[in-house]
Amino acid sequence: MIKTEIKDYKNYGKVLSLSNGVIEALVTVDVGPRIIRFGYMGGQNIMCDNRSVMAPKEDREFCDFFGEGRKWEILGGHRIWTSPESYPHSYYPDLDPVKYEITEHGAIFTPNPEKENGRQKQLEIKMDPDDANMYVTMRVTNIADKPQKFAIWGLTVSATDGTLIMPMNSNDTGLLHNRNISVWPYTNLADPRVYFGKSYVTLHQDKNNAQSFKLGFGLNNAEAYYCLGEDVFRKSYDTNHETEVYPDNDCSFETFTNNGFIEVESLSPLKLVSPNETVELTEHWSMHKKPCDVDFKNDDSIEKMLNKL
Repeated sequence: MIKTEIKDYKNYGKVLSLSNGVIEALVTVDVGPRIIRFGYMGGQNIMCDNRSVMAPKEDREFCDFFGEGRKWEILGGHRIWTSPESYPHSYYPDLDPVKYEITEHGAIFTPNPEKENGRQKQLEIKMDPDDANMYVTMRVTNIADKPQKFAIWGLTVSATDGTLIMPMNSNDTGLLHNRNISVWPYTNLADPRVYFGKSYVTLHQDKNNAQSFKLGFGLNNAEAYYCLGEDVFRKSYDTNHETEVYPDNDCSFETFTNNGFIEVESLSPLKLVSPNETVELTEHWSMHKKPCDVDFKNDDSIEKMLNKL
């Protein structure tokens, strides 16, 4: 049975708590929405919930586009964006109250329409009644009067001190390549936080390393594992690289880190979305306990741990 309750949370104002006795999710309703907490009941928070982890966007270019006195805050947690990224358009100042509707298995959250961008976002959570599984559906409707080309971008801004595991493609393509990696200009591939193996790539969040780092991957089986202490957060979703085109040189998964957080990012295919058309992307979230010790820079050790989950 799913229990819902309005609470106050830190400096975010009101949040809607959804729990089933095993896991709990908190979603902001005074701002956002953001899934600002996710984890085991009474356990640690997988999400970053430091509202001031990044300075707000409120420069002249931003205010000229969105209006005087408005600003964007990262807030933390999981949010819906659209790709390709552009400034200031992507940084909609979603600091207004959010409408929400309780459903049988969770809730639906609908923020104000983004009139400047011609888009309406919606977040739906469905939680299993008695285990550690949750489904996060992100919807974006084109409310402009002309078609727009975009992909849904699900950014899970996660807590510090963990390590992200990204399984690489394993399909045999003979003499042809079977994966692509996009690298951002500020990324140093010799960064000690990252490990490149044959089957896995890992990225560690280091609170003492402020250098920004971002990579994107075209993943056939889109899944990732964020290991934080004894907890393992798994995110998975469907991709189809054989017939679809994805943003950022065909990336369906991306990750970013600095000294304040790490992001676990999903992307849907790029679509030309007609007026009043809605596209959506669903992620499957689950919590697990780490079953054994793991060396995050050793493929065999990583595989052994994942096989025991």
